[in-house]
Amino acid sequence: MERVDRCVVLVDAGYLLGAAASLLAGEPARSRITVDHTALIQGLRERAEADTEQPLLRIYWFDGAPDRVPQPEHRRLRVMPRVTVRLGALTRSDGRWAQKGVDAAMHAELTELARNRACSDVVLVTGDGDLLPGLMSAKEHGVAVHLWAVQAADGDYNQSEDLVAEADERRVLDRAWITKAVRAKDTGGVCPPPPAPRPEIAAILSAPLPEAALAASAERASEAQAAAARNGAGVPSADEAVPHPQPGPAHKGVPTPKDLASLRAPGTQTAQHPVPQPAGNATLRWSSDKGWVERQGPLGEPPETASLPTLAQLTSAEQRWADREEDITTVGGDPFEVGQVFARRWMERLPETVHLQKLSTMYPRIPHRIDGELLRYAARFGLLAHKDDQID
Repeated sequence: MERVDRCVVLVDAGYLLGAAASLLAGEPARSRITVDHTALIQGLRERAEADTEQPLLRIYWFDGAPDRVPQPEHRRLRVMPRVTVRLGALTRSDGRWAQKGVDAAMHAELTELARNRACSDVVLVTGDGDLLPGLMSAKEHGVAVHLWAVQAADGDYNQSEDLVAEADERRVLDRAWITKAVRAKDTGGVCPPPPAPRPEIAAILSAPLPEAALAASAERASEAQAAAARNGAGVPSADEAVPHPQPGPAHKGVPTPKDLASLRAPGTQTAQHPVPQPAGNATLRWSSDKGWVERQGPLGEPPETASLPTLAQLTSAEQRWADREEDITTVGGDPFEVGQVFARRWMERLPETVHLQKLSTMYPRIPHRIDGELLRYAARFGLLAHKDDQID
């Protein structure tokens, strides 16, 4: 069977419109945007024919609907020329809507088109890694796969890295393209606040500030002493319940040496309960290839490194997107290369050269805050499984 030179577009509507809502309205709720479906379909068609240099066969629009009953937007779409709507289920769990069966339908359509040689090029508008087997199957049947992404709102990558790696061609639908057919709903003249960074991403990218942990501990200790004073005693007796201050954030395991050194010191003790007191001037001893090293300052961090900004603090949302793109498409993962890329980004974004001068005086050692962030970056490439001499 001879392959027909034409293109097909498969659209994951949940991804396309959810990412557009995040970009324009600050949250992925599709209720926050209005969509000109006629303009959107026309834009997809023109972009697909220009990118693939092939005429369009059809646009498949995959979306979820309660009980698979077409909604008004689906009824408008399915009567448009060259548009076919495929609906999966839309279910609500824990207050959130989730699509069911959409990925499976896209996978089945993609593999069937490739097997039947119905097209020479397929455009996928999706970010879900579950479509990877279908993408690989289409490539094995000689179909060129074009992967389109929607510009991310907060710099967080919104596509599966495996999809990115397997696609033949990639494009980004940026804000200028999206706003030709999609706009945020009017909120009555009140601009929504910018979205707060997701806590799990902030925890990964940013090293915790020692001063914050110390302040929190001091506050808890003060509250414990005030509670004891309200009970009529400055120091609890052996028979009283003692509200022990906890070392830093709640730990499920054993506190680290840093926690113990910064938050505990010998204090007033009773027959049964030693009462630890916060010690702001604690000294933490660090082990190194030169033996034990005394480090003064809050939480044992020397003042010359406490002022050094981390790469996460120097990086904007747009730069995070560009960094992730470079990591996936350009950085090979060699340990020496990974270190160079990290250092180049950090140095290029420093607002003052004095930080670079401080770092150079510590050579060949790396401050703890910077070193931890570098190791987390190296972990993305699987380098922590190598021997120490490979990531020195």
